[in-house]
Amino acid sequence: MKRFSSLRGSKKRKDHEGRAGRRQSEPHGLLETTSSLSSPPTTPTQVTKQPPPFPLEGNRSDPEQPEERLRSLSSPLDTGQRFSLPSAKPPLTPTSAPISTSRTVHGLSEGMLEKLDLEDEAVEESESDIYMRFMKSHKCYDIVPTSSKLVVFDTTLQVKKAFFALVANGVRAAPLWETKKQSFVGMLTITDFINILHRYYKSPMVQIYELEEHKIETWRELYLQETFKPLVNISPDASIFDAVYSLIKNKIHRLPVIDPVSGNALYILTHKRILKFLQLFVCEMPKPAFMKQTLEELGIGTYSNIAFIHPDTPIIKALSIFVERRVSALPVVDESGKVVDIYSKFDVINLAAEKTYNNLDISVTQALMHRSQYFEGVMKCNRLETLETIVDRIVKAEVHRLVVVDENACIVGIVSLSDILQALVLTPAGLNRKENEVEAE
Repeated sequence: MKRFSSLRGSKKRKDHEGRAGRRQSEPHGLLETTSSLSSPPTTPTQVTKQPPPFPLEGNRSDPEQPEERLRSLSSPLDTGQRFSLPSAKPPLTPTSAPISTSRTVHGLSEGMLEKLDLEDEAVEESESDIYMRFMKSHKCYDIVPTSSKLVVFDTTLQVKKAFFALVANGVRAAPLWETKKQSFVGMLTITDFINILHRYYKSPMVQIYELEEHKIETWRELYLQETFKPLVNISPDASIFDAVYSLIKNKIHRLPVIDPVSGNALYILTHKRILKFLQLFVCEMPKPAFMKQTLEELGIGTYSNIAFIHPDTPIIKALSIFVERRVSALPVVDESGKVVDIYSKFDVINLAAEKTYNNLDISVTQALMHRSQYFEGVMKCNRLETLETIVDRIVKAEVHRLVVVDENACIVGIVSLSDILQALVLTPAGLNRKENEVEAE
């Protein structure tokens, strides 16, 4: 039977107690921090970068993940007090000893890709769960970059300033710190921005008071009256498999990594980060037979009741679909059914950047003219392409989904990052999607 043995190489780890710094002390307003287990200083300090320990930071670019690198803002918005903390990713100690093998596949980076131990007679049968075992053999700590940006909001910060800060810092979500509880209590995401606009927008002539004046804690009190959603987080010592399971089970897109000893937030894990990490080492592992099968054969993706909009659909209608259908993107389809564009939740944050959220009666086409990032076009695929091709395309394009089209470029379905991770990691573990899903987001 194939096994992974942990060889951490030069990445030596200190005792668990030695990693803990003092618990974070009462952040106020906006905190801009980096992945660290040390306690925050009382005065601003320039962020220092360390050389990356493995290829994920050193050799790969990730333009759609701005939170993974530091940016300097020439004229930051008035978002409250801002601190920069030194990044110091502490080392980890080896967790197990090497195991003798009959066949070995070595990793790309010493101490990062574990030795893959295979017994010849069990190679073919167990290749199907190779990615699942890879995820179980690595910890969330392994995927946290040496230096990264993490923006934290105090719940007393005004909602409008918080969303402006997301735009200014190029991030999509931020953990929320409550001073009274001295702990993280939730996340502020673009979905919150969409929910506020959807709930309180009346017309271009009426100002959205709730967005202009409410504090984050006020919005949370109103929003949580309907449903209480405790913060879903994970320990750096948990396996990446546990992270994948938590993301998909809870139907969330961002999973904060919080140190259980110090209480510090270290990083925010995403589907895209995890899949990119796996892709770095895929070529070093045996390829499961299902990677050569097509989307149609594997049944990967959503092909019924697809949510979409038209070029002339008003923004407020698109926001309603986001809320009611709980989807993260809407293909823009013309009269003939062809996909001409895509409007995602991330595009909605441009309304805050442009300060145009008071007029949501404009069309999607008009709104997409103000995209802040270069748009290469809708990334597509067809049902007859293999899973291997799909994974390679979605990782290289650094997108969150592919639109499945037919020979006439008409929409037939959607394949998301969660669909792919489900097929690569959870399904081989015997965890079907319907069994994992709960009503949370």
